[in-house]
Amino acid sequence: MLPFQCFEMRNSNFKTFIFFVICFSLHLPSVFSFDGDSQILIRVKDSQLVDPDGNLHDWVSSKPGQSPCNWTGITCETQNQTVISIDLSRLGISGGFPFGFCLIRTLRSLSLAGNTLNGSLSSQALSPCSHLREIDLSENLFIGDLPDFSSDNLEVLKLFNNNFTGDIPLSFARIRSLKVLKLYGNLLNGEIPSFLVNLTELIHLELGYNPYKASILPSELGNLSKLEGLWLANSNLVGEIPVSFGNLVSLKNLDLSNNFLSGKIPESLSMLKNLEQLELFQNYLTGELPESLATMTALREFDVSQNGITGKLPAKVAALSLQSLNLNDNYFTGEIPEVLASNRHLLHLKLFNNSFTGELPFNLGKFSPLEDFDVSMNNFTGELPPFLCYKKKLQRIVVLKNQFSGNIPESYGDCHSLNYVRMADNSLSGYVPEKFWGLPLIQFLELENNHFEGSISPLISSLQQLDSLRISGNNFSGKIPNEICRLVNLTRINLGKNRFSGELPYCITDLNLLKLDLHGNELTGKIPSSVSLWTELTELNLARNRFTGEIPPALGGLPALTYLDLSNNLLSGEIPEDLTKLRLNQFNLSWNKLNGKVPSGFDHEYFISGLLGNPDLCSPNLKPFSTCPKSGPSISYVVAILATCFLLLVGLLIWFFKTRSKFGNKARRPYTVTAFQRVEFTEEEIFPFLKDENIIGTGGSGRVYKVELKMGQTVAVKRLWEVKAEMDTVFKSEAETLGRIRHGNIVKLIMCCSSKELMILVYEYMENGSLGDVLHGNKSAGLLDWPKRFKIAIGAAQGLAYLHHDCVPAILHRDVKSNNILLDEEMRPRVADFGLAKTLRMEAGNGDTAMSRVAGTHGYIAPEYGYTLKVTEKSDVYSFGVVLLELITGKRPNDPSFGENKDIVRWVSEVSLSSPSGVEYECKKLAEIVDPRMNPSASDYKEIEKVLNVALTCTSSFPINRPSMRKVVELLKDQRCTHFPPP
Repeated sequence: MLPFQCFEMRNSNFKTFIFFVICFSLHLPSVFSFDGDSQILIRVKDSQLVDPDGNLHDWVSSKPGQSPCNWTGITCETQNQTVISIDLSRLGISGGFPFGFCLIRTLRSLSLAGNTLNGSLSSQALSPCSHLREIDLSENLFIGDLPDFSSDNLEVLKLFNNNFTGDIPLSFARIRSLKVLKLYGNLLNGEIPSFLVNLTELIHLELGYNPYKASILPSELGNLSKLEGLWLANSNLVGEIPVSFGNLVSLKNLDLSNNFLSGKIPESLSMLKNLEQLELFQNYLTGELPESLATMTALREFDVSQNGITGKLPAKVAALSLQSLNLNDNYFTGEIPEVLASNRHLLHLKLFNNSFTGELPFNLGKFSPLEDFDVSMNNFTGELPPFLCYKKKLQRIVVLKNQFSGNIPESYGDCHSLNYVRMADNSLSGYVPEKFWGLPLIQFLELENNHFEGSISPLISSLQQLDSLRISGNNFSGKIPNEICRLVNLTRINLGKNRFSGELPYCITDLNLLKLDLHGNELTGKIPSSVSLWTELTELNLARNRFTGEIPPALGGLPALTYLDLSNNLLSGEIPEDLTKLRLNQFNLSWNKLNGKVPSGFDHEYFISGLLGNPDLCSPNLKPFSTCPKSGPSISYVVAILATCFLLLVGLLIWFFKTRSKFGNKARRPYTVTAFQRVEFTEEEIFPFLKDENIIGTGGSGRVYKVELKMGQTVAVKRLWEVKAEMDTVFKSEAETLGRIRHGNIVKLIMCCSSKELMILVYEYMENGSLGDVLHGNKSAGLLDWPKRFKIAIGAAQGLAYLHHDCVPAILHRDVKSNNILLDEEMRPRVADFGLAKTLRMEAGNGDTAMSRVAGTHGYIAPEYGYTLKVTEKSDVYSFGVVLLELITGKRPNDPSFGENKDIVRWVSEVSLSSPSGVEYECKKLAEIVDPRMNPSASDYKEIEKVLNVALTCTSSFPINRPSMRKVVELLKDQRCTHFPPP
């Protein structure tokens, strides 16, 4: 019996229990005896709680009159030893609300936070608790409306991170003694009420992260003169910040972030002399930064990022003794005041994505212990400040996309605290300081698109934490040093468009790479034959070098490879048949010296551009190539066939005996099986079908098989590549996410099975495969009319909106793409592949540290990921916008027709901006974008126009300008053609 079922049964006897306890208590003295308190505690433990871990094992009364004061979670008053506090936080207990605790009349504090208590809270159940001063039920699973409270004693009420719905009850206004009210992280969907102003004793009011109705911020809250903390982040607030908030003279922390607030920052906030933290980020605030904010001398953290603030940074504001100054993602202009360099407390400075100009203050960092420095995407000029790491605390330096010039200061080579460096897209030049190559903590090093020269120092072997090395687009030369092979954590290498020469270090295949880009150099020699070790490689680009020899057949066995470019080299021999096993988004072997017959898997018009420039290739079907000569089978050919058949027979026998021993003995091979739906088959029925002829898909995490069971059901089975830490993370993410989801536009997980040797996930079978396969493969005939594509767009949007807005906590997919949207027999979409999915709580707590794969797929990744390495729900929105553009254009996100350094977002944006009528596309102009395989009607064009506008808004460069997925669904369903400016 589940805990909440037990609670419902017990709750039916609530009145009887209360009556018994009251009658019993009449025979007790006014002050409960030890025996009375201990008996109540034991009775509640046995009848109202589930303690699976035995954390309350010491709640045992071995003799009459025994004191419970030494029991787990119990605190007693020192003089008379009566129970005054019960704290069972994070002890793994479950059940309903244990109202029986409140029968201890001396009890003042009850904390049950961080458990799995569930069910609803009724006013009746809470009525015995009116004498309590503190109630903490946070981080549980309570549901339903918030209960009415009738108490003249309650001072602290914490109900945050539950699943409460509805309004904040009017009865809360009568708890006049309340000092702390924390309701954040629930599902409250009313409005923030003005009657909270009646709680005149409030010190902390935290109501954020609830899906309230869009409403203005009640100005009456400005009368809560004792308030020290006001947290209303992510509360769907609209309108302006009330001027009355200047009356909150006791306020130390004000957080109104992640809302829809507009207008100017009110001058009245300058009256908050005690304010230490002001968080206004991710709103729609405009106007200039008030210079009067300089009077807030206690201010230590100021974040107004992701708004529409204009003008200059006032020198008086820059002179504040701030520890954190975040002005990023606004429209600031002008130079940075010199006085900022005098700050002795500054730890975090984020000015990126503005229009600042001029040189940075020379002494920046000389007097302050800077840790995080990001001024990227501005118009700064001059040299980099030499003292940024003067206090030896600097961890992140991000200056990309400016106009900085000169050398990297030699002093940066002594910055041993540095772990994240991004200096791309500037005019920096000269040699990289020798010691800079050996900074031991660097995890991310990006120097792309500058004018650096010289070679990579052997000191790079010291970068044992390095994950990503990006130095393309410079004038680096010399050999790629063998020392690079010692970087065991290195997964991404981009050395393209330099002048590296010599052979590729053979040991480079020892690295567990995800991406290797060496294009546009002068590298020679052969491609290492041991490439089979790159089991997680997704992208290999060796184009425009001088590689010789044959293409290693082992490349065809790389399970995750989706991008392969070996063009413009001196490669010879035949194209390995094994390459046809790959599921590639990018394929290019052009302009080499390849010969022989084009493998049948590449004998299609789609692959022609990737085969051109090899005059000795032949094909029976592809026109640019000569027809292959016909010849009868030679004796050696027949012998080879017979030998192959013999080996195949031996292999089948070996496979049979291996699989029989592997799957036939349950005692030796125990499996953990979890069924999420009622099934009429077992895992043993699935195992025999996990063979090559049943493969229907291959991805970065494993292979997918079509399994037709004897009882007539067809399922899709994903088998993960290997049982190791990362795949275990993927397996758990997929199982935990899909196992609790029930939505018509999200693929159904039927069951999962794991052991020490394999992990499989069983899904409903989608007859038409993925949207990507249908759009870009040979199944496109099924989607040649716009109405079908439009229905897919709405269905997929509804699935993602459910993940973002209806799941608690919200779920981020993190890999939205057309290949992860599956289509059933009637072309209805299902969002699939949740191997990278995370909840917002996990993301906030860096829950993805175990993942070594990039969060997303090339072409779908939001631009801000490049400089924050953090995925939010707006990242999913961007990726979905790319999918919408795929549906409209029929092109892949990185189609070669866009030209170099362009993706589908940039291509469509440029076409739309070139329209003489702005975004009001005429049918002629739309024809340049719309998939030519469709033949839209006039009404279709109007609908396509609407979807195109939605797609452009979803793919805005600024996350704040992207709508929520819930809003995307509304916009797609809206019959009006609402226009949005292109990003």
